[in-house]
Amino acid sequence: MTSRRRLTLLAVTIAAAPLVLGACTAERESATGSAKKHAAAPELAVTPGDKARDIPLSAEVGTVVKGGRVTGVRLTDDKGKQVNAEPREDGSGWVPSAPLQPRRTYTAEVTATGDSGATTTRTTTFTTMAKSTKPQITSTLYFVGNRTYGTAMPVTVAFDPGIPKEARADVQRRLFVKTNPPQPGAWSWLEDGSQVYYRAPDFWKPGTTISVRAGLEGLPIGKDKVGDAERTATSKIGRQVSLEIDNATKQMTVLRDGKQIRRIPVSMGKPSTPSSSGKMVIMEKHERTTFDTRGEPNGGYVVDVDDAQRYTWGGEFIHSAPWSEGDQGSTNVSHGCANVSATAADWLMGVTQVGDLITVKGTEVELQPGNGWTAWNVSWDEFVRGSALPVPPGLKPAPVAPAHPGAVAGGSPAPAPSVSGR
Repeated sequence: MTSRRRLTLLAVTIAAAPLVLGACTAERESATGSAKKHAAAPELAVTPGDKARDIPLSAEVGTVVKGGRVTGVRLTDDKGKQVNAEPREDGSGWVPSAPLQPRRTYTAEVTATGDSGATTTRTTTFTTMAKSTKPQITSTLYFVGNRTYGTAMPVTVAFDPGIPKEARADVQRRLFVKTNPPQPGAWSWLEDGSQVYYRAPDFWKPGTTISVRAGLEGLPIGKDKVGDAERTATSKIGRQVSLEIDNATKQMTVLRDGKQIRRIPVSMGKPSTPSSSGKMVIMEKHERTTFDTRGEPNGGYVVDVDDAQRYTWGGEFIHSAPWSEGDQGSTNVSHGCANVSATAADWLMGVTQVGDLITVKGTEVELQPGNGWTAWNVSWDEFVRGSALPVPPGLKPAPVAPAHPGAVAGGSPAPAPSVSGR
């Protein structure tokens, strides 16, 4: 969902499209003026149904209107407190700004107005269920609040276990993104349902504010699981920076706003432990960290490294490697990482941040979907095919992707072990 205003569900005027839901609720019709008395009042149905019980904590107020539009909504709890909510962009419903409380009763009053001015008001009172005892699906939002991210930063939500295909549309409807200034985008699922990404056809414009909500607490997911938590974050997009690594030349090109600012010799993965080719995103930055590969194939060592920047879950980093400076620019000797000099690694830490794009080409293996935040490793046409919901008509495939994305940004969770090569 793109940028839209927040509202309080209290007799506000709204232009809304119908939601394909129905309910039996109490009805009141009114008209003013002699002409309006004979005008047909709009037909209106509201969900949840009146006196409904065991409603999920993720419930929304939905409407079906014929012959008019919704012009007023009021939602209160059983203590008379107003419940804040946001309208869906398509007008299909009103989503409470926080999960409803368990075993509480809520009243929704919705008014629809016809073209003639005649109105219909329906009131529905429903009771939420107790807090579910079903197993939860753990969600992780890889978008932290109060940060500055790169222009290639995808909004990423991970799930454990993965979301089955039949449940993805319901989950996706509870994932919201607003951008200011507006920059529409779409969600796309990995095949196994373990991650879903949100991005625009183009890279984010520098200065954009992005607000994210994963409203999954209490959401029924399939027949036997529920969502675990409510997660929100708001951050900004910084200036444009990107890195391009060419295995043929063993050089990294650093670009800011599309212009080269430095070339850095690199040593990539040797043939037995090759680096991945593809479009990746900086996920973490560490001034100092430990690579512990004991138990990993082709691993078995422990080493402390400085100025490390992760870009795959499999353990590929750009990092300081003073031991390989003699090979950088000529020979690949690493276990898959991009080795650079201590001086270059320190400089890069001050230029790049989380969300910058890294493009690697010419290595022996291709980047696998989900090995990092791989939203940019596919075309827009292929990306939108991964959505579990119809993509708005305006989000057609982008004709040409910009050549040089990236930005100064900062910070992200670090969920995976720091496995890497020297």
